[in-house]
Amino acid sequence: MPASRARQYDLIAFDWDGTLFDSTKIIVRCIQQAVVDVGGAVPSDSDAAYVIGMGLMEALAHAAPDVPRERYAELGASYRRHYLQHQDDISLFDGVLPMLADLRQRQHRLAVATGKSRRGLDEALKSAQLAGMFHGSRTADETAGKPDPLMLVELMREFGTAPERTLMIGDTTHDLQMALNAGCASLGVSYGAHATDGFEALGPRAVVHSVGELHEWLLRHA
Repeated sequence: MPASRARQYDLIAFDWDGTLFDSTKIIVRCIQQAVVDVGGAVPSDSDAAYVIGMGLMEALAHAAPDVPRERYAELGASYRRHYLQHQDDISLFDGVLPMLADLRQRQHRLAVATGKSRRGLDEALKSAQLAGMFHGSRTADETAGKPDPLMLVELMREFGTAPERTLMIGDTTHDLQMALNAGCASLGVSYGAHATDGFEALGPRAVVHSVGELHEWLLRHA
């Protein structure tokens, strides 16, 4: 790894699913199964992957436009049931733990900004043995969902960090749009839910293709 330089970003916020947690394929399958359970047309893999990062109800409504609104609660419950059956099959991407440890050693504030629920994130952090690794977090059910900038705005306020000293890292256009809306820099990763052809228009500092490349970029530029 390259030698560290002066810190450019005091606060680094990570998306969770598809950025730190290797969960994209399972989430896609659970969305598809949930839609079938309530009689909707099965969304394609790309349509199901597109909604990852949104708040749950918004995501499921987008993925299942033919499901009536009065069945959204049933749809959400079905998704949660399928996801819980598979959550122990999901793990961090290789290299995440040493990357986070290096960033903490460099005195960055680390946060999670996710479309998961608070309960879902807390369970995931516990299963990944990351409780206490992050200085803060925001979830879609306790603030506004992406790409609304509110969760980043709240994190910046919590840590007294200016937008120009904040970096958002994510695998979807929702993450990069949220950063743009909040006036923050962003970094895209290509190994998660979204194809990267929509990233350039949102102005990320770079797009990286593995956790190893992400780690190296952060040591060089963050």
